[in-house]
Amino acid sequence: MAWLVTGGAGYIGSHVVRAFLADGIDVVIVDDLSSGHADFVPAEVPFYRGSILDAELLASLFAENAIDGVVHVAGFKYAGVSVQRPLHTYEQNVTATTVLLQAMQNAGVGRIVFSSSAAVYGTPDTDLVTEATPKSPESPYGESKLIGEWLLRDEGIATGLAHTSLRYFNVVGSGHDGLYDTSPHNLFPLVFEALLDGRTPRINGDDYNTPDGTCVRDYIHVADLARSHVAAAERLQAGDAIEPVYNLGSGDGVSVGEIMSTMSAVTGIPFTPEIAPRRSGDPDRIVASGELARRDLNWEMRHSLSAMVQSAWDARRAAA
Repeated sequence: MAWLVTGGAGYIGSHVVRAFLADGIDVVIVDDLSSGHADFVPAEVPFYRGSILDAELLASLFAENAIDGVVHVAGFKYAGVSVQRPLHTYEQNVTATTVLLQAMQNAGVGRIVFSSSAAVYGTPDTDLVTEATPKSPESPYGESKLIGEWLLRDEGIATGLAHTSLRYFNVVGSGHDGLYDTSPHNLFPLVFEALLDGRTPRINGDDYNTPDGTCVRDYIHVADLARSHVAAAERLQAGDAIEPVYNLGSGDGVSVGEIMSTMSAVTGIPFTPEIAPRRSGDPDRIVASGELARRDLNWEMRHSLSAMVQSAWDARRAAA
């Protein structure tokens, strides 16, 4: 028996795959490689290249493999771009999830761990986000993730689907030298690419109501996040009681200024970031409590900021 990881060739999905393998659990991957990489897939893992919008592909996959459950990481993850491409975002994140759930139902697979997002909260009016914080997404991406959670909830009521959704905040670092974040929109790869190109990194605003004037956010290590996916899958498989949603958050957060200083120290490249205008609507501080996940999902911040930056930098240089 195995767990299917959708999007298992991507940055986060590939770490989830390796966390399952490290626990002795077989996996199968489906990924269309729109943002993933074939060389992120371990040679021993069955790999189906294609979209989860393809119902025939999913039917074949489930028929050819004994699947215990699904970790659903695949999706269109760019919140800013989703504002310009709402139809594409909903197709990739809502329609595709519906197709996947129908394929699971047809195959008698009744467990799923869903990759959700902090984007479901929008701009919360509290500086410590909990699972009970009101949801008010501000982009088609955030809306699509919240709809994904509703789909799981409704399937749970209708069919008994066992499920949980993990709301990510800012995922960084690397657990393996061959795996690194290639997103053109995330802070770490943007800074690294600037440094490797000899450019000065930029940050948005230094006049926030924070100790150093830069905004404070929650950054978590991808390997820690991956472990909690395995813990969630194991609890679902054991039939244990589990919450419908969990925040994977640090509880304290770090400022963008701290990240810049740490990146300079770790890379050995001295720089003072250029200050661009702050973005409209960006709150001073957003940090999430991870207490529920700590209680149930083996969630723990096992890496310091320096370790997160070092692992990400090492992985990026190893790929150069």
